[in-house]
Amino acid sequence: MLRVGLTGGLGSGKSTVAAMLRELGAQVIEADELGRAVMEPGHEVYDQIVHTFGPKVVAGNGRLDRARLAKIAFQDGRLDELNAIVHPAVIAAQKQWMDELLARDPSTIAVVESALIFEVERDARVRGETEGVLSDWRNRFDRIIVLTAPDEVKVERYVARIASDGPARESAARDARIRLARQMPDAEKAARADFVVENTGDLAGLRAQVESVWQKLRAESRPNIEPIP
Repeated sequence: MLRVGLTGGLGSGKSTVAAMLRELGAQVIEADELGRAVMEPGHEVYDQIVHTFGPKVVAGNGRLDRARLAKIAFQDGRLDELNAIVHPAVIAAQKQWMDELLARDPSTIAVVESALIFEVERDARVRGETEGVLSDWRNRFDRIIVLTAPDEVKVERYVARIASDGPARESAARDARIRLARQMPDAEKAARADFVVENTGDLAGLRAQVESVWQKLRAESRPNIEPIP
């Protein structure tokens, strides 16, 4: 089985490329989807978040107020605290998913879509962690695909996705730039990638790049990789 990380900054088009890879035959899972699942009431991650950030992050229905939690994390400088709680659980869930795929089909290509593969590793090392799943996340993939796009294009895509009117769009653009500032520049990610896909908005061109990468992944896929410990 070939383990592939699909990453790129906010608004780079990860969901679009993930869908293309799924159509071509890859098994794909989204880190955001796993993160939402482990943050639901009844999970240890939920309890840790409420303990760390206080009851103010709990909405009236008992679930986390994700918008308020994101505001605290990004605008109040507490993103590292949140990531340190959520990411180990997400990575554990990814490993379980991959192990199950390997057991069913050793020749499959498993793709994990995540914006923060490199950032998780970077932030863990900044905290002084030299061992463990966070500081070693990059090495848990056989290949990495990095999506690139100009920052202003990323901001425009993000704004178009979550805002409609003038004031909301201005707020969304500020939020996008704050988030981008926390992410590594495309050039740094590309230097550590196995494949770089440029997403400037030309859907046909993007699909051609993805199909080219897919053919190379298929050629490399092999059945006898042992599960990562």
